Amino acid sequence: MSDFDAISVGRRVLTVEAEALLSQARDLGATFVEAVDRLFLAKGRIICTGMGKSGHVARKIAATFASTGSPAFFVHPAEASHGDLGMISQDDVIIALSKSGAAPELADVISYATRFGIPLIAITGDPLSVLGKAANIVLQLTPSAEATSEVNAPTTSTTLQLALGDALAVALLERRGFRPHDFRIFHPGGKLGAMLRTVGDLMHGFGELPLVSATTPMPKALLVMTEKRWGTVGVTGSNGSLVGAITDGDLRRHIEGLMSHTAGEVMTAGPKKTVPPTMLASEALSLMSDPAPAVTVLFVVEAEKPVGILHIHDLLRAGVM
Repeated sequence: MSDFDAISVGRRVLTVEAEALLSQARDLGATFVEAVDRLFLAKGRIICTGMGKSGHVARKIAATFASTGSPAFFVHPAEASHGDLGMISQDDVIIALSKSGAAPELADVISYATRFGIPLIAITGDPLSVLGKAANIVLQLTPSAEATSEVNAPTTSTTLQLALGDALAVALLERRGFRPHDFRIFHPGGKLGAMLRTVGDLMHGFGELPLVSATTPMPKALLVMTEKRWGTVGVTGSNGSLVGAITDGDLRRHIEGLMSHTAGEVMTAGPKKTVPPTMLASEALSLMSDPAPAVTVLFVVEAEKPVGILHIHDLLRAGVM
């Protein structure tokens, strides 16, 4: 019977990499601040590059920057030597990844950055390497053993590279004041896009609102409620603000002599649940699901005045869950 224990190996790898990440966090210092400042002040784009496993990580870092409001893309160092250097401008900043800092394929990128004065940020394990010496800013990988010590395959080192890239991207987006609304612009599709859509994206506009004034007789209010088919009718004050709403529950509570009342007499004053058009759709769904009380329809209000209406089916159709 084999002594191999997959769980033990998996735990060992995760522990080694987790401890390296904690060490990397403790080692962050002035050079990290310099890197964020340089990226923030860049007039152009962020160019990420690297060879082999470092290249795969660089692609992901570029994608993270791009999706969080910082124009970025990946340039393959070998392709750069055959014309793609022309994609890099003097307004750009280059982030080059290499554990050893000695990847020969990076030579032309390094020379190009030096020749044209393009800021170069190195993420490397050796600040005295060719890459480290050429860089304006060096983010040194914390000295850590790879999780596959016997064959020394890139594991811990690429995890540290990836985490440093994430740290730069998050620090930069927070410095830029990047918000969920901005993030949604770059993620319009799929589950993430649905969760980042706003109430204003999904609501039905003013023309579909079931509205009556507080003085409207109940027969007319019921007609509006039936025509609009939302199962509710909003009640507005003299200045157009939403002062209440009438639901099926209100009708049952006033069933005796209902037709002799006005909308203002039957309504529940100040609807407990209204939302602004800027609220995330996911937050609106959470509000609807809150049992105090759970609702299927929300009036959308801006400056106290109704501007739209949102049904739970609108959220479900959009994939908000």
